[in-house]
Amino acid sequence: MKRLAVGEAVDIADGAGKRLTGAVSAVAPGELTVECSGLSEEPRPGVRLVLVQALAKGDRDELAAETATELGIDAVVPWQAERSIVRWKAERAAKAHAKWQSVVTAAAKQARRAWIPEVRAAVDGAGLQAAVAAADLAIILHEDAVRPLRQVLEAWQHAGGTGAGSGSDGSGEGREVLLIVGPEGGISPREVTRLCDAGAVTALLGHHVLRSSTAGPAATVLASDVLGRW
Repeated sequence: MKRLAVGEAVDIADGAGKRLTGAVSAVAPGELTVECSGLSEEPRPGVRLVLVQALAKGDRDELAAETATELGIDAVVPWQAERSIVRWKAERAAKAHAKWQSVVTAAAKQARRAWIPEVRAAVDGAGLQAAVAAADLAIILHEDAVRPLRQVLEAWQHAGGTGAGSGSDGSGEGREVLLIVGPEGGISPREVTRLCDAGAVTALLGHHVLRSSTAGPAATVLASDVLGRW
């Protein structure tokens, strides 16, 4: 735990948008007293970014979720892709999900984020197709895509995709963009076809092939810039 002395400035966030700023006024074993100087509430972004991360070996999937959280992702969806070597089954699924949420929560605290991203329930192919159909925009990051990710995002933005921060159903709950990342072996052609049939589009993320742990964070940075989140 970081050692704080009297007079040092601190930020305290509740993970649901509220942020308290103040200074340490007293320190005791296991206890810290902070004098509040301000309380603010940060709204959710009008366009929320959701990382759909395929399960991958060597904890690369967790690393992707952790780094994307530090960079501003709003939610993470574990995906059991056809070519995923790692499998979440029975008790392991619950433990793995809890571990992902713990990793994401720690990363959000490290980045001093007011909102802690939610790790949603893991999905299989059919579940991801349903999520794609419900999303405002779903992008498959694919090395064989023709259009660059920036171009796809700008086209959606110019078409009114970012709107006035209201949801596609007019609820005012914001819009969601899914960034879909495959496993080490890539997304199978059958999966690409099914996801595109559900409404997804493919996009190229640079000229180099990125690891499963790198693609999501890189896409998060680019999307945050293009969509005016940064």
